[in-house]
Amino acid sequence: MDFSLPPHIDALRLEVRDFINSEVIPLESDRSNFDAHENLQEDVLAAVRDKARAKGLWCFQMPQARGGRDVGVMGMAALYEEAGRSPFGPVVFNAAAPDDGTMILLEKILTEPQKERWLQPLVDGRVRSAFAMTEPDGGCGSDPSLTYTRAEKQGDKWVINGRKWFITGAEGAQHFVLVARTSDDDRKGLTAFLFDADQPGWEIVRRIGIMGPEEHGGHCELRFDGLEIPDENRLLNVGDGLKVTQIRLGTARLTHCMRWLGLARRSMEIAAEYVERRMSFGSTLAEHEGVQWMLGDVAKDIQIGRLLVMHAAWKLDQGDFARSDISMAKIHVADTLHKAVDTAIQLCGARGYSKDTMLEWIYRYARQARLVDGASEVHKMVLSRSYLAEKNSFFRWGL
Repeated sequence: MDFSLPPHIDALRLEVRDFINSEVIPLESDRSNFDAHENLQEDVLAAVRDKARAKGLWCFQMPQARGGRDVGVMGMAALYEEAGRSPFGPVVFNAAAPDDGTMILLEKILTEPQKERWLQPLVDGRVRSAFAMTEPDGGCGSDPSLTYTRAEKQGDKWVINGRKWFITGAEGAQHFVLVARTSDDDRKGLTAFLFDADQPGWEIVRRIGIMGPEEHGGHCELRFDGLEIPDENRLLNVGDGLKVTQIRLGTARLTHCMRWLGLARRSMEIAAEYVERRMSFGSTLAEHEGVQWMLGDVAKDIQIGRLLVMHAAWKLDQGDFARSDISMAKIHVADTLHKAVDTAIQLCGARGYSKDTMLEWIYRYARQARLVDGASEVHKMVLSRSYLAEKNSFFRWGL
């Protein structure tokens, strides 16, 4: 594969970088711009989103006919990475989780009338979404077969009862994708549905407090008590819940990695600026060999992550599922993000540990990277199974 970007994608990448530098990063230094959950206030976010959309920097993952830029997954890798240099960049461009994964899923599987109802409001930025799969008390997380929230068919509707938790963005979301059990079949027992926040029969039990700063809408626990969903809002066929989940999570896992690479780069930018001017024993920190080893080691790992992500993106653009490639990228980039920000804090000393920079924000956020969309250990298990099944064929070139 050719790692050079097409000229129009590279030009767009530089536009994204300039916008992050001029419009988004300056917002970080004023804590009055933050809400109680350490994200941008809604009015501040709305204003900067308007600016981004006016410049055409909007929904890189969506077709142009819907108001996006349709840059392909490789283009997304380059643009999301630049957007991710600020924690608030992706949501400014309407390219943040969970909405970007929901949009990609719905664009692939809905009919045109359904897209107008459920997808277009997301693309336009008028509503937000959430993906409700994980459950408490022994329910599904990385193992969807443990799903116990049930959907029972009654006439032309489905009645939902059960619970979900750690549902990102649920508070304030309007459109939900819900995975529920419709039979006890091991492979075809789950079905996915769409529902609207205004429908009765469900509630947010609580917004779960977490260690790190939160996305808009937090991570919530939900209770379903007789939620009725028309059969027309079922996604694909009955029993295709796992298929829907894999369609959504495949690209979504990789877009996490794209954004995390941006945060890793930003962490090192902050560190590099500091060590180049901070004096220690007669020379700058950057002139100390030990500091150079630390910077060089992280730069290496970031570049490895970029290559893993771009290779997986290339395979997705070719129509491949790229499951092993995405798992490798997810494991490596999650580790690299933590390593990058931890190194940056160490190099910046007390300043890095303080709130004078975004490093402590990124550090707390980074810990979730090894958990979300499949814990690193689960992805290693997936890789092991693939290797044992393929042996030397696992290490192939191309698709």
